[in-house]
Amino acid sequence: MLVPVAFFAVFFAWPVAAIVTRGLKADGVWRFGRIADVVGESDIRHVLWFTTWQALASTALTLLVALPAAYVFARLDFPGKQVLRAVVTVPFVLPTVVVGTAFLALVGRGGLLDGLWGVRLDTTVWAILLAHVFFNYAVVVRTVGGLWAQLDPRQEEAARMLGVSPLGAWRKVTLPALAPAVAAAALMVFLFTFTSFGVVQILGGPTFSTLEVEIYRQTSEIFDLSTAAVLTIVQFVAVGAILAVHAWTVRRRESALRLVDPSVTARRPRGAGQWTLLGGVLATVAVLLVLPLAVLVRRSLDGGFGYYRALGDADGGTFLVAPIQSVVNSLEYAVAATAIAVVIGGLAAAALARRDAGRLVQGFDALLMLPLGVSAVTVGFGFLIALDKPPLDLRQSWILVPLAQALVGVPFVVRTMLPVLRAVDGRLREAAAVLGASPWRVWREVDLPMVRRALLVAAGFAFAVSLGEFGATVFIARPDNPTLPVAVARLLSRPGDLNYGQAMALSTILMVVCAVALLVLERLRTDRTGEF
Repeated sequence: MLVPVAFFAVFFAWPVAAIVTRGLKADGVWRFGRIADVVGESDIRHVLWFTTWQALASTALTLLVALPAAYVFARLDFPGKQVLRAVVTVPFVLPTVVVGTAFLALVGRGGLLDGLWGVRLDTTVWAILLAHVFFNYAVVVRTVGGLWAQLDPRQEEAARMLGVSPLGAWRKVTLPALAPAVAAAALMVFLFTFTSFGVVQILGGPTFSTLEVEIYRQTSEIFDLSTAAVLTIVQFVAVGAILAVHAWTVRRRESALRLVDPSVTARRPRGAGQWTLLGGVLATVAVLLVLPLAVLVRRSLDGGFGYYRALGDADGGTFLVAPIQSVVNSLEYAVAATAIAVVIGGLAAAALARRDAGRLVQGFDALLMLPLGVSAVTVGFGFLIALDKPPLDLRQSWILVPLAQALVGVPFVVRTMLPVLRAVDGRLREAAAVLGASPWRVWREVDLPMVRRALLVAAGFAFAVSLGEFGATVFIARPDNPTLPVAVARLLSRPGDLNYGQAMALSTILMVVCAVALLVLERLRTDRTGEF
């Protein structure tokens, strides 16, 4: 456990503390009064209001759209179900830059829906909300649908036999059992949308900013570290509260009604109602999830493959190297980040899975989730501030990018491997130890064969999220070694159809790589392979 703790202390806690200290401490004196001054500014209050409002609206809209799909995947059995499950999950592993670019292609200049609304403001807000639904649709389907598939349907049928209406049986029996899963999914969606960066950065323009976007603006454009530090503290407190409530809902979900094998609860659709519901879900997936990506691909092919061919040319302005080099850079960084995340996350999961783990170790489980909610912009800029002196002067080192990406990948590794490790019978380890096996051999001979599949899935998730990491990488990626998300953002920031088309082409490439990784994961994973 010492290695994961040291890793998070050096590469997470220290950089965050460094930038907060730099912003709130002057001449050796802490300026906590600055917090009230910043929060009281009208512009900042607008940012706080929009951050909270859009997160609540995005969460409600996601639940409204995705809960019917959770039922379809949990209770209905139909041809192509596994393929549809993979299609639904692809958006979750897509980088936020790609999601923002896809909806920009849909509603932006010359987009498919451009001009359908008379007021541009409404178009922008709806684009942000729908992009968040697109990104988080799978969170609700996986979290709620996974539990729904394991609920014993005979309990609801028993209520029906006692004269309760179908709606009443669902409300009195199924809904209370699903409530913890719905709450957990809602909290995760709220967390992801509350800290949204890439989507709002691309679609919101200068008018709309979340806390994450405002921290980036204050840090990189205005150079006001004091204001950025205050906003970081506000976001940190909010994320901590959300994660605490989420941990409580997860514990409640684990103590829900008696669970059964999901394979016995799904049935072929019966009646017009279920067929209509299935058709509605298929139509929603086609319009909400497939259409934006299809439009993205179409915009990248305007005029043939010219935009793709242009990726091989360096213009000396936006890039010091050809944009296509960012594909190679991203793959190399992602491989290194995956290796780091698997090692750190695997060690942490093994320690947390021990039955004799104390409360301090168990409390570290919640802390592992913080990198998913804390400002990645703050972490990236903190790297530049904290890791600039020996023995850890890493500002010019290539390893800085994989380290930042690994911070985001570790929680996925832990959450994927932990349930599987906890399911390993401890008596097998004890028997191997009694027979003289060393701890390393016990792991190799007992644990590894059982968790190999989960380990591969965890590595795949870490690879996918590393490819799409943007908030921290945008600060620390060197100009001559940009990653794919950074390259897309640079292209979108410059005027001209060529830059815009190249951004669409790079986003399409990144989408294809992430989708392929996800499809491989879907063939590897089992129903018990982690929580994601």
